[in-house]
This record gives sequence, structure tokens and C-alpha cells, in this order.
Amino acid sequence: MSDIAIKIENLKKRYKLGAIGGATLNAELQSWWARKRGKEDPNLKIGQDYSKAGESFWALNGIDLEIRQGEALGIIGSNGAGKSTLLKILSRVTAPTEGDIWINGRITSMLEVGTGFHGELTGRENIYMNGAILGMSRKEVDRKMDSIIDFSECRQFIDTPVKRYSSGMYVKLAFAVASHLDSEIMVMDEVLAVGDMNFQKKCLGKMGDAAENDGKTVLYVSHNMATIRNLCSRCIVLQKGQIVFDGEVEKAIERYTEEFALELPSYYDLASYTRGGVALGTKVCINSIEFIDRKSAVFRNDEKIDIQIKWKEMESLNFYFRIIISTVDGTVIGMIDSKSSVGHLSEGEYSGLLQIDISPLVAGKYMMLVEAYKFAGGLSFQVDESPLIPVEVVKGENCKYHNWVNQYWGRIMFDDIVYR
Repeated sequence: MSDIAIKIENLKKRYKLGAIGGATLNAELQSWWARKRGKEDPNLKIGQDYSKAGESFWALNGIDLEIRQGEALGIIGSNGAGKSTLLKILSRVTAPTEGDIWINGRITSMLEVGTGFHGELTGRENIYMNGAILGMSRKEVDRKMDSIIDFSECRQFIDTPVKRYSSGMYVKLAFAVASHLDSEIMVMDEVLAVGDMNFQKKCLGKMGDAAENDGKTVLYVSHNMATIRNLCSRCIVLQKGQIVFDGEVEKAIERYTEEFALELPSYYDLASYTRGGVALGTKVCINSIEFIDRKSAVFRNDEKIDIQIKWKEMESLNFYFRIIISTVDGTVIGMIDSKSSVGHLSEGEYSGLLQIDISPLVAGKYMMLVEAYKFAGGLSFQVDESPLIPVEVVKGENCKYHNWVNQYWGRIMFDDIVYR
């Protein structure tokens, strides 16, 4: 076990649903007695529901895992799969309900941006305070101060209170402090989500060097599959609190993305679809989307896709349709616009047919997002959107490309160069 950094056996974490604890002991007794008699809770607030009170939710349900020293482990899964709960238990933020954990070495934990920062203190003062929280001595912080400031790219603002920092500056400074702690294990949970591209690249390089050259163990949670590919040598997939895959990164990503394309319906009724923004669907509302003459959304890459869209216009508006195509891990591949306005001068319900050419796409699974947007002041603004629509592209008989490997050659096929 000398080369094992973390060993987990039958790890479980249970949470109770519903509100727990009243404002006073008297209020708690009143609520208990009312529920006991089947009466309405006198302390119930508007919108609260205690019908599920007492029920249990297993955030983790039997995790067995061994992580070796110097290994960069990616942890992926949908929201609520148990990723953050696992890291919180390893970081001793919360205790497990059942199971055993052996940890060989000190842990640097980055679970939330700027945890432990005080808004009224300057960046320099917060480095000392955050360093102390993470277990660094003052002399150690003094010795590494210039390196931390340079890595954070915040030297110009280092003596400014951090309450004036942007979220990106926050995460840069927090990551800079944590990355300079002499620990054997680094635990990261989506900490790079708000950092800019150059800083993300620098952080990934820092974590990669820590694993490869310094022998540190890295646990990294992210929904960005590109960073998982770049950093991790091994990956696990969590689903409903259990590990459903443990192995190679590419196979793990493939396993994770399978759940997004299990069904490929050809018709979508969006009458009851809840939009992501409060303003979406208020001026133009997409009622339905249908792939014409299809039982399922499977297409050959030597044919065109016909999409019928029905929508309602609540006011006269010049708007356009746009289709964004991405891989199932969220990497955007391309965008197609309707070019001309489809808006009408009067309110009412309308229908239109869009046709897109998918011949540049290699075989694989994709996601489509249909947007309605308008121009204002030289900028485009969303007025409505569909949910992500899974489609599958298969190799057509007339496709001239053979033995294509998406992992190495990407998703877009190009014609030959024309020399004149």
C-alpha cells in the first residue's frame, strides 16, 4: 500500500430530505405535534413542503476506489451524481455515513472559489490568511509570496481589497495560493470554470507537472471534457452515487456521454418546455421541432436534414433561426443561420422548413440547439431556444472518407485543397 495515495472502501453518504430544525424548541415541538395528528404545520412558511421530511437520499452509495501516488484522476458525471460530495468527504468538509477511507499524505483542497477569503482584506493579506488556513507557516508564505503573486497575475491589484476583484481574479488568487502548498494530494472541483483561457492552460500545466514530475496525486472534477483529456491519465464516471466506469479517459467520456443519446426522437413538443431565461419565449415561442420523414434522429452524412419548426409570434419582430451543432461533451463544432429573417408583421402561429447539409460531419453522436434570435445595435440577442436535441450521424454510401478516427482527426471533414 506504499504507492497508494487514497483507498476507499464501501463509502456511503446519506442526506435527509426536507427542512431540519425549527427556529426554537417550542416551534419544533409545535411542528412535530401537528404532523403527528395529521394537521397543518402552524410554522409552515409559504412554499414549503414537509411531505418528504424524513426521507433519505444517498449521495454516495457504495464507492470502492484506489488512487495511486502521482496519478491524475478525472471524476465526471451529471449534476447530482455525487462528485462534489466525494471530494468534500476526502477534504474532511463533511463526514461519511458509512465506509472507510485511508489517505497517505496531506491534501490541498479547492472546492469553492476563494473559500476563506475576506472581502475587506487585500489580496496580500488574504494570501497570508488563506495560506494559514491551508497549513502554511508565515515564513513559508513569505518565501513563496512573489511566486504566488506572479502566478495569480494580480500583482497590480495585490494591495486592493478582494471585494473589488472579479470572479476570475478571485479564482486566480485562490488557485495560486493552493497550488503552492507542499502537499501530496490536490483536490479540484470545477475551480477553473471562471478563469480565462490562458490561465486555465497555465493551471492545467501546473497540475500536470505536479502529477508527472513531482509525484503528486490530482483529483479533478469538471464538466469540461477537454480539460479532462489534457490533464487526466485515468477517469471514473459517477452515476447516482455509484461508480459505473473506471478506466481510460476516452472510454470514460464515451460512457458518460452515452446517457445523452440513448433515445433519438424525431419530434419535440415544446409547449411545456421550461426555458433557461425568463425572457426567452415571451416574444417568439418555438412550439415544436420535427425531423421530416424520420422515425428517429439518425442521418447519413451524404444527405441533408429537413427540420420543420412551428412557432408563435406574440409581437411583430424580425428574427432569425440558428442551429448550433456540438459534440455530446459540449464542444461546439459549428453554427448554421437562416440568413434571412423569418419574422412576420402580425401576431400568430407559423410554420417553416429548415434544411441543413451535414456532409462535413464524420460519423458520431452530436447535439443540436435551435435558437431564435434578433439583431439590435449590431449585436444578436436570443429570443427563444430549444432543449439540446441528440442526433446520430452514420457514414453514408457516397462518403469519400474511410477509416476516420474521431479521437485523433476531429469531427469536420474538409475537401481537398484546390491549387490554382
